[in-house]
Amino acid sequence: MRDRTRIAWAITGAGHNLEACADFLLQHPNVDIFLSRAAEEVVRIYSLEARLKASQVRIYHERLSSAPLVVRLFRGDYKILVVAPATSNSVAKFVCGISDTLVTNMFAQAGKSRVPIVVMPTDIAPDMDSVGPHREMVKVYPRPIDLENTARLRRFPGVAVVDTMEEMQRCLATYL
Repeated sequence: MRDRTRIAWAITGAGHNLEACADFLLQHPNVDIFLSRAAEEVVRIYSLEARLKASQVRIYHERLSSAPLVVRLFRGDYKILVVAPATSNSVAKFVCGISDTLVTNMFAQAGKSRVPIVVMPTDIAPDMDSVGPHREMVKVYPRPIDLENTARLRRFPGVAVVDTMEEMQRCLATYL
C-alpha cells in the first residue's frame, strides 16, 4: 500500500457552505478535488470555477462514476475522503448503500478500504439560513427524511459528520 499523503475532497451539487469549503480546501496543497456533475454546475453558479482552476489543487470531473478515479482510494493514494458540502440526495444514497455516481462510489470504496470519511451535510437543522448564488440569504427548511438520513449517517462507523467549518478544521487537523 502506498503512503497516503493526499486528501480526496468530493463536492456535490450543494451551494450551502460551498464557498467556505472552497476557501478551506484551497489553503491546502495536498487536496485533490472531485466534482460531481451537479457540483460542476453549482461551482459555476457560485462563481468559484476560476478560483478552483487557478489554484494548485488537482480537479477531477465526473466523466465515469467508477473505476478510473475510485480505484485511488483502495490503492492507498488518499489518507481521508471529505465530502463537503453533501446534498440531501448524496446523504440519502450514502445511508442506503447506493453507489451510482462518482461521489457515492468514492464514499462506498473509502468505507470498504477503511479510509476515514468526513461528511458535511447540507441538512442539519429543521430551519437554516443559507447563502444563495447571488450572496443573498435564503431560509431553508430541510424535510424530516433529510434530517433522519443525516442522523443515520452520524452512526456510520468510520464516518465523521460535521456541521460547521470549525468542526471540519478540528476533524482534519491530524490529516493536514
